[in-house]
Amino acid sequence: MHLPYYRLQDLFGSSGWTPSRSTLDYLTELVHETTQELPKLMLSQIKKGRCLGLDDTQVKLIMPKELPDKAEGIEDPQIKRLIEKMIEAKKEKKDSLDAKMWGYSSFDSSAPYDIFDFRVSRHRDGPDEILGGYQGHVMADCYSGNMSVVLAPGSKMTRMACWAHARRKVYEHHESDPQVSALPLALMNQLYDIERRAMKMSDQERGELRATESRRILDRLGEYLEGPVGKSVLPASKLGGAFNYIRNHWEALNVFVNDGALPIDNNQVERLMKRIAVGRKNWLFIGSLRAGIRNASLMSLVASALRMDLDVGLYLESVITHMLRGTAKIEELLPDRWKAAHPEAVREYREQERRDKADTAIVQAARRRLRSELRKGK
Repeated sequence: MHLPYYRLQDLFGSSGWTPSRSTLDYLTELVHETTQELPKLMLSQIKKGRCLGLDDTQVKLIMPKELPDKAEGIEDPQIKRLIEKMIEAKKEKKDSLDAKMWGYSSFDSSAPYDIFDFRVSRHRDGPDEILGGYQGHVMADCYSGNMSVVLAPGSKMTRMACWAHARRKVYEHHESDPQVSALPLALMNQLYDIERRAMKMSDQERGELRATESRRILDRLGEYLEGPVGKSVLPASKLGGAFNYIRNHWEALNVFVNDGALPIDNNQVERLMKRIAVGRKNWLFIGSLRAGIRNASLMSLVASALRMDLDVGLYLESVITHMLRGTAKIEELLPDRWKAAHPEAVREYREQERRDKADTAIVQAARRRLRSELRKGK
C-alpha cells in the first residue's frame, strides 16, 4: 500500500489489532526471508527473454550511525559502495544518502514480470550485475551508466532508445521555432498512430506494418533532420539539442522497426517507476541498506501481481503459505502461472479497463487518419 509502519498501525488498529512498529518490521523481515527466492526466479526468467526495459529513480537513504565492517564490504559490493558513499557524505556533512531504486520490466510475454533493485548510488554496479550474461534487447534512457553496461566490450546486448523521450524533448522546446519543429512532431505522432493501430495485431503483423509504414516515416524524418531545414537550428539551442539527441541515438531509435515484438518506447518501465514515486511521498526515506533490499524484493512481488491483474492479498497469502510449508514448486508461484491456476483471484474489471483503453486508442487513431485523408482529398 506504499505506506510507512506508523500509518499501517492506524489501519490495523481500526480493525482491532494494534501491533508495534517493531512487530511489523519483524513480520516484514520474515516474509522477505520466506519469499526472496521468487523475485530472483522472476529475474532469471526475464533474462531469458528477448527484450527488457530499465529505469531508475532517487530515494533517500538515512545515514547509518556507523560505517559497516570493511572486511565484510570486500565480499559484498553493496556494502563496499555504501562505505564509499558514507565517507563522501560525511565530508559534506550530510545526514542522508542519495540512493537509487532501479526498475526492470520484461517486454516478453513469456516472462511478464517487474523487478525492483535497490542500490546506494546510480553507479553502473546495479545494471552491470543485474544484466550480466543477458543477450537480448535493452530499452533504457541514454544515461552513460546504462550505455556503458549495454555497450561494454564483449556485451551481446542490443541497445534500444526510447521514442517517447525523443518526442518529449522536441515538444518541450517546439515553441522556440514552431515552423521547424512542426514536421518532426507530426512524423513522430504518425509513428505512434501506427503503434495504436497495431495494438491488437500479432507480432508478425505488427512487424510487417512497421517495415512498410513506420520505415517510410523514419526515412523521411531522418532526411529532414539531416537536411538544410533541420540543420538550420542552432546546435546550442534547446531545440537544436533535441534534434541532436535524435541524431546521436538514431540507430538505437530505429531498432524497434525491425521486429514487431519490440517496444517503441520505455513507457511501460516509466509507469512502473511511478510506484516508487507514490511510495516516496508517503514513507519519505529508507532506513537502512537491509530495508532497501527487502523493500525492492517485496515490491517486485506486488508489482508483478498487479501486472497480472491479480488480487494481491490473495496472491501473497498463497505464496507465503506455500513457500513456508514447501507445498508447491516455486515455478508454480510465478504470477502468470499462479493466475492460470486461480482465475477466481483475477480482477476482471482491471482487464476490462485495459481492453477499453486499447479500443479507445485504436478508434482515435482511425479518426485522425480519416481526417488526414479527407484533408488530402480536398
